[in-house]
Amino acid sequence: GLFVTDYFTCTPRKLSPFRSFASIELFHFHIPEDTVIAVWNLITFKEQGGTFGDQCPDHSITVYFRSGAPSVINPLHTHFPRDTAVPGSFTLTLTWTLPNRTTEVFNVTSPLPGDWFLAAHLPKDEGKISVKVKGLGGTGLYEECQYLFQPQLIVQRMVNIAVLYPGYFTKQSMAPHNHSCLYKVFVPSYTSRVLVEVLQCRGAEGCPLWLRVRAKAPPMHNSTALDCQEHAPCQLVLDLPFWQHWYYVLVEKHPGVPGTVSFQVTVQLTDCSRPSLARPPFLPSSTSMNMPHSFGSVGELVLGDSPLPTSPNGTKHPVPIPTISPASELCWPVRPTLRNELDTFSVHFYIFFGPNVSVPPDRPAVFVINLLPVLDSGGVLNLELRLNVSSLCGENATVFGCLNHEVPLMSSDNASVTCEAESLAGFLLSVNATASLSRLRIPYPQTGSWYLSLRLLCATEHGFEPCTNVTAEVYLRAYLSPCINDCGIYGQCKLLRTNNYLYAVCECKAGWNGWGCTDNAEAFSYGFQLLSTLLLCLSNVMFVPPVAIAIRSHCLLEAAIYIFTMFFSTFYHACDQPGIVVFCIMEYDVLQFCDFLGSLMSVWVTVIAMARLQPVVLYLLGAMLLSMALQMDRHGLWNLLGPSLFALGIMAVAWTARTIRRRHCYPPTWKRWAFYLCPGVLIAAAAVLLYAFVETKENYFYIHSIWHLLIASSVGFLLPPRAKPNGRLGPLPRRKGCRYQLCINEQEELGLVDTAMASINSICTS
Repeated sequence: GLFVTDYFTCTPRKLSPFRSFASIELFHFHIPEDTVIAVWNLITFKEQGGTFGDQCPDHSITVYFRSGAPSVINPLHTHFPRDTAVPGSFTLTLTWTLPNRTTEVFNVTSPLPGDWFLAAHLPKDEGKISVKVKGLGGTGLYEECQYLFQPQLIVQRMVNIAVLYPGYFTKQSMAPHNHSCLYKVFVPSYTSRVLVEVLQCRGAEGCPLWLRVRAKAPPMHNSTALDCQEHAPCQLVLDLPFWQHWYYVLVEKHPGVPGTVSFQVTVQLTDCSRPSLARPPFLPSSTSMNMPHSFGSVGELVLGDSPLPTSPNGTKHPVPIPTISPASELCWPVRPTLRNELDTFSVHFYIFFGPNVSVPPDRPAVFVINLLPVLDSGGVLNLELRLNVSSLCGENATVFGCLNHEVPLMSSDNASVTCEAESLAGFLLSVNATASLSRLRIPYPQTGSWYLSLRLLCATEHGFEPCTNVTAEVYLRAYLSPCINDCGIYGQCKLLRTNNYLYAVCECKAGWNGWGCTDNAEAFSYGFQLLSTLLLCLSNVMFVPPVAIAIRSHCLLEAAIYIFTMFFSTFYHACDQPGIVVFCIMEYDVLQFCDFLGSLMSVWVTVIAMARLQPVVLYLLGAMLLSMALQMDRHGLWNLLGPSLFALGIMAVAWTARTIRRRHCYPPTWKRWAFYLCPGVLIAAAAVLLYAFVETKENYFYIHSIWHLLIASSVGFLLPPRAKPNGRLGPLPRRKGCRYQLCINEQEELGLVDTAMASINSICTS
């Protein structure tokens, strides 16, 4: 055949340590039909400060693959909510082969066509609040290691695959240099059986051929296969095939067989909506003819003249063959559901003449739920069955429900109990007089048609058998939701987007984990939540002594800012709690901004007061710069260090100028250095180190409380005392100003700040 190669790639993205599904990076690909091989080239590299991160540690990277919908992953082995079905996915762990780069190749032979999703993440971190080390403009105290992941996809697909038409056969001669021939046939809705047969096979050693069949993609070595040399006739029968999909037929020659092998291939489809007939050649399916099977029994179809399709390239002219014997089973009417979209991932599926449905004893009740491609795979498919016990009339009956993807399960009674039939498996629900309620949740469901088959069976000594004169009444509810139970009271349902794909995740709090925030293995108790809230709130009371000291020193502006900080820090932490002990007097964002601004302004005005600089312009300048910095990056460490260093620079310049003018160290007394400045600086430095390098998510409540205590204590030590001169002095020469009032503290200019000196009022000139 002729092969075509396609290339797809995604931009590199920074990976994060796994905390929940919200912390993973999701990549979306689309594999075209007739693809014989898909090669993923997984590129990972490190960066640190804009260069290759050769010194960064080697963290393993976990990648998940799934077709049709995103992977439902659980690397922390948490518990899923009750009644939740977890679909499987393939996992790959990447290791580093070079100091700063690694490349892994992952091959998938004959992949399923359609949407494919890759999810990647780093291992769980140690709880460090790494956002604190991030500074303004993306720089911090040290350059953070970044791990970037870029997947690339290369697909090779076959073009001009020969199409088999049901009821006709195709002649083929396989040359000595050829090893196989590939065909495909489309299976419409209401098809209960597919028969593939190889006829008139002639070769050097009988019929040295393998016959392989697979749905949706070309067959592989483990697909349904039959050795035509050992089986005569060479027929493969597939019951309950997938509806509205291509089936691929591979005729493969035994290895080492010389000469040419000739044969004929035919496919016969059995239409279960016509139990007395097999599907005639080129009979359109009831779906394509818009026949209303859902509203009653299936009647005879009136067929018009249909033109014969043209012969595909590489095959002989189709010749009609007789129909095969009819199938023993038939398919029952499929009732549709009405789709009602309320919001994103909020869809209700209503049943006509429902929601109460009757399940007769002689046949199943079948319903179809259609999920839109891509749009509906990022939510949760919910199904609920509630039995009306009074409708059983005292019989020991059970209603079994089987939810299957792309084909309904309409087979024997045993299959209804196990929800399995040959290669078909679905999700089982059951309700009876004892357990009248059953639920099923499927996170990230595959899109397409989901069929729910309800069957009423009675329990006997020999197992379950069809009931006789009982009709069960069942309340059926099917809907699509963003998250499971809206993530409960200890979680928040978030809607995330990767490129043009939307998906919903739960972000848990207060130590709760799991897909629906229902795993309480590490959950905080109510007493612990109350204790952490009280510690974070009441630790702000430590600002009362600095307020009193500021008022006593006539630093009224500083005292007002300390009161502002104490107030908003208390109520911000009361609103910021992850559990149920929460109290908010304003919007969370307002409280957070005021808390951060008050904290930084407290540092700013304290250092300016230590410099004994009185112009109000410095306070206004600090307020404006700090507001701008908080708007740029509210959690950056430089938001604390930047203003602090700038204010310290101003204070150093002022102290140096006074020292040079007086020819004496300023402040002049050793007691001020030993008992106030040095302890205050040490306490403030300890607070900054705890804030930046020790605080984690696990110890946040008490480390941050200690931070409150240390910062408030350092302010009490660092605030300058009130000036107390030795005696009264005459006024200094009057300074003229441009109608501004200039307040001059004479004793401060003379450096008279000893506590034994008498007080003197400042002299104001205008």
